[in-house]
Amino acid sequence: MPKILFIEDETRVAQLLKRGLEESGHSVTIAENVSSGLFAFENEPFDIIVSDVMLPDGSGFELCRTIRERNERIPILMLTALGTTDDKLEGFDSGADDYMVKPFDFRELEARINTLLKRSVVAPTDKIEYADLRIDLRTKLAFRGGQPLPLTPKEYNLLLFFVQNADQILSRTEIAAKVWSTHFDTGTNFIDVYINYLRKKVDKNFDVKLIHTRPGMGFIFTDKH
Repeated sequence: MPKILFIEDETRVAQLLKRGLEESGHSVTIAENVSSGLFAFENEPFDIIVSDVMLPDGSGFELCRTIRERNERIPILMLTALGTTDDKLEGFDSGADDYMVKPFDFRELEARINTLLKRSVVAPTDKIEYADLRIDLRTKLAFRGGQPLPLTPKEYNLLLFFVQNADQILSRTEIAAKVWSTHFDTGTNFIDVYINYLRKKVDKNFDVKLIHTRPGMGFIFTDKH
């Protein structure tokens, strides 16, 4: 039975979601603020963390950063009423794996949780390579030409998705669905922002560029011109 740590200060919302998730076969522990959330995280094993952003004693983003420093693998889903591109970027930069804007449908929340739980299963191989780029799946570190790439958790996931689908054109919709587990919102440009971040780290200091834009179609990760 998957164990969920749910950090939410709105008691009614927390109890409703707890009831629904437990009826679906999950075990749910509720924490009402940052301090109690960290206490629970440090004292019990959980399979996934779902946290609100605006908490009475601090920011869910800071909570996410703290958890990421102690555990790189546990999936983290952020819930918030803040839905701008900057808010989403801050959430992903803090180490979140997914981001849902309130109000949301319970069925979508459950689907996102199940997707993240499946994704967190340990990969069967230890590394994946393309051209002079290597990704260590065990440590979640990436190297190009033997040089380490200083990637954030979301940049790592984006790069991994590119390498796993090398030489294929990937649309923004596909990238949003597979890397962010969300639908691409044409009113925001966070996909392009993250790809630009990744380009600076993966391609900037190398003659052969791997990340290419295909106007009107999306992006392709390839060393072929």
